[in-house]
Amino acid sequence: MCAALAASFYERRTERVARDLLGAVLRCETPDGVASGRIVETEAYLGEHDGACHAAVGRTPRTEGLYGEPGTAYVYFTYGMHWCANAVTRRAGLPSAVLIRALEPLEGLELMARRRPNAADARDFANGPAKLCAALGITGALNGVPLRRSRLTIHRGISIPAREVAVTPRIGITKAVDWPLRWIWTESEYLSRPFNGGA
Repeated sequence: MCAALAASFYERRTERVARDLLGAVLRCETPDGVASGRIVETEAYLGEHDGACHAAVGRTPRTEGLYGEPGTAYVYFTYGMHWCANAVTRRAGLPSAVLIRALEPLEGLELMARRRPNAADARDFANGPAKLCAALGITGALNGVPLRRSRLTIHRGISIPAREVAVTPRIGITKAVDWPLRWIWTESEYLSRPFNGGA
């Protein structure tokens, strides 16, 4: 396993981090074992001016993590049942993050299968933000941890060439729906939504 990405990797424009996370490896250690996957889909959330970003409501106990140090995890609960994992970007005090939307499973496939018993096959283990958290065992206990030295880490992976990357509007949101802030690896079979050349 390559070294975990340094904090300086995340201390950049959120859009750049979202693009460069494609191909990196998200890894989570739990008492049940280790599971990891290659990041194949991300979304950028830009700050208080972004209506789809949690920071649009300002600094609250829930959004505090978004204002934290670059390279920390922002893990939040949604719809009363699911966890979603983000990497905080830019400088502390500038609320922004990259949502990890989909993974290609790499390590701990049997563990993922037990955690996702209704998945049709490995392509369905982590092809969505809530699915990947369930598959890797990511919960709110990991909110705020440094992604370079904790049980939840992101490691340098493979380089995805520009010709295999597409940018689309974000999905599953109701505000700023037309902003092109979703990055996908077009060659992947593990996306949350199949790539058809336009979305």
